[in-house]
Amino acid sequence: MRHTWRWFGPKDRVSIDDMLQAGVQGVVTALHHVPTGAVWTPEEIARRQAELAVMRDGSPSGLKWEVIESLPVSEAIKTQTGDWREHVANWITSMRHLRDAGIEVLCYNFMPVLDWTRTDLAWRRPNGARCMRFDFIDFAAFDIHILQRKGAAEDFPEEIRDEAARRFAAMDDARREELAGNVVFGLPGAAESFSLQDVRDLLESYAPVTDAVLRRHFHDFLEQVAPVAQEIGMRLCCHPDDPPFGLLGLPRVMSTEADYAERMAAVDLPANGITLCSGSLGARPDNDLPGMMDRLGDRVHFLHLRNVRRDTDAIRGSFFEDEHLGGQTDMVALMAAILREEARRRDAGRPDAVIPMRPDHGQDILDDIGRGGQPGYPAIGRLKGLAELRGVEMALSHKGAA
Repeated sequence: MRHTWRWFGPKDRVSIDDMLQAGVQGVVTALHHVPTGAVWTPEEIARRQAELAVMRDGSPSGLKWEVIESLPVSEAIKTQTGDWREHVANWITSMRHLRDAGIEVLCYNFMPVLDWTRTDLAWRRPNGARCMRFDFIDFAAFDIHILQRKGAAEDFPEEIRDEAARRFAAMDDARREELAGNVVFGLPGAAESFSLQDVRDLLESYAPVTDAVLRRHFHDFLEQVAPVAQEIGMRLCCHPDDPPFGLLGLPRVMSTEADYAERMAAVDLPANGITLCSGSLGARPDNDLPGMMDRLGDRVHFLHLRNVRRDTDAIRGSFFEDEHLGGQTDMVALMAAILREEARRRDAGRPDAVIPMRPDHGQDILDDIGRGGQPGYPAIGRLKGLAELRGVEMALSHKGAA
C-alpha cells in the first residue's frame, strides 16, 4: 500500500513537517476554497502542489499530491436542477486539469446535503482520548426538536422518539446549539456559515428526489464522467455514505456492497471505481469489509482505514470512532484481503498494483487535545493509527510470516 495523509491546505494545523515525521509517502488534498461547481484551474492546482512541496524552512519535502479528496459534486448535479449541466462540464474540465498535473486518483461522494454526520466531535473516552461519535438519540433530538423537519418524528421508532424528547428537554441552550453545530459541520465547506434554515431549504430541494431518482441521476453523472476518466487515465473512486443509512429523509445510494456493485455495473469501466472506507461502511453490521475487499477489490482505487464500534446491531444506531485496531471491523483480515488484491494486480501486470491508503480519522490524544485541528484529523492520533496499520501490513507481508 501507498501510505498517504489527508491535508487541508496551508491553514491545516497539521503541517507538511508533521506529515514527513509521521512517515507519510504522499498527500491527499483538495482545493477547498474553490466554490462547488466552479472549475479548478491549472494555476490553483499548481499552487497547491507548490505549497506541499516544501517544509517550513523552505527545504524540499519530497511529497506530491497523489489523491484528490474531494472534487465536490454539486447539489445541482444530484438533483438535476439549475446549472447542473454546466457543473458536470466544469467537473470534467477540472478532472482534465488535475490529470494534466500528474494526479491519477480522484475521490468524490454522492451524498445528498451532508458529507458526513456526527453528533459529537470530541467525545471523551475512559482513557481521556477524544473521538467523533454519532448518537442516534441525540440525532433524533436534533432532527425532531431543533431542526423541526416536517415528518421527522415518523422516521424514528417510538422508543427513540420518546428518549429523544426526554434528552432534548434536559439540554440547556448551549448544548442544543452545540449539537446543531456538530451536525451542520458535515455540510461541505459550510460549517461556519450555514443556518438551520439553510439546511431546511436544502432538504426541501430534495423533496422530489427519491432513492430511485438519485440512483438514476448518479448513473447519468457516471455516464458523462467515467468515459472521460477512462480516456485520460484517471481513476475515479466514490466514497460511501457516512453513516451508511438514511438520515433527514434523504436517499442513500452508496451504503452497501449491493449499492457499490450496482454503481460499478451501471458504467462498467475500470475507471469507475471505489473508495473502500472501512469506518463508514463498518457503521452497518451487515457490511463485511474483508469480504467486500475480496469481491470488489478489482475496482478499489483508494482506501480509508479506520474503525468504529457500534452500540447496537441495528442497521441504524449509535457508534463511535474507535482505535484503528479496535472496533468491530477485523482490520487484520481486511489488510490481508488488501494485500491479496495487490498481489493479484502485480501478477496481472497492472500499473496500479499499489493501492493508496490513508489512516482515516483518529482519536485526539496527547497534544492533539486542545490543538484546535480539523475534527477527526489529529496529528498524533493519525500517526498512531498509521503506525499500527503499517505494523500489520509489515507482519502480513514478511517473508517469515505463516
